[in-house]
Amino acid sequence: MIKIVLAEDQTMLRSALVSLLAMEKDIEVLAASADGDAAWEMVQQHSPDLLVTDIEMPGMSGIELAGRIQNQGLKTATVIITTFARAGYLRRALEAGVRGYLLKDAPTEKLAAALRKVHAGERAIDPELALEAWGKPDPLTDRERQVLRLAGEGLSNSDIAKRLNLAAGTVRNYLSEAMSKLDAASRIEAWRTAHQKGWL
Repeated sequence: MIKIVLAEDQTMLRSALVSLLAMEKDIEVLAASADGDAAWEMVQQHSPDLLVTDIEMPGMSGIELAGRIQNQGLKTATVIITTFARAGYLRRALEAGVRGYLLKDAPTEKLAAALRKVHAGERAIDPELALEAWGKPDPLTDRERQVLRLAGEGLSNSDIAKRLNLAAGTVRNYLSEAMSKLDAASRIEAWRTAHQKGWL
């Protein structure tokens, strides 16, 4: 039996996935969560074979969850199901130890087959997307990404500085560097470009 923890913030989709996976004789959903922080607690509590997770959720993202699982040396393998067919997301997911990357519009039977494949120790990733992921690399550092993400939420330099325990001038330098790398005229344009590429 393949034991799974599911993380998906959209209630209807989460319920549908639980119901669909319950129809598979060799798959059992142990718990389902609407946010990344709760999913992390469930992974620690249940030690599932697989974590099936969205990318963008309240709390930790799916990629952050995968990274934490990898850093802690847990046996749980991570499979991401997302609407984002973006090379930047996939590249970061692979670096975080993700074993499967599927799009939400894939047929249900493809999902079940992918979960069995990952459980068997293989990867389950769309080949075309995988090839694209190793094209143009993500130019942002982790700190630039973090600052840009908060700027995209509308925080001022001083607010970002307080949130990250940095000097306002340091935040300004990170934003300036990110704008330069992304050839953007403003912080919002830089955020938009990075978001579209899947680099945030």
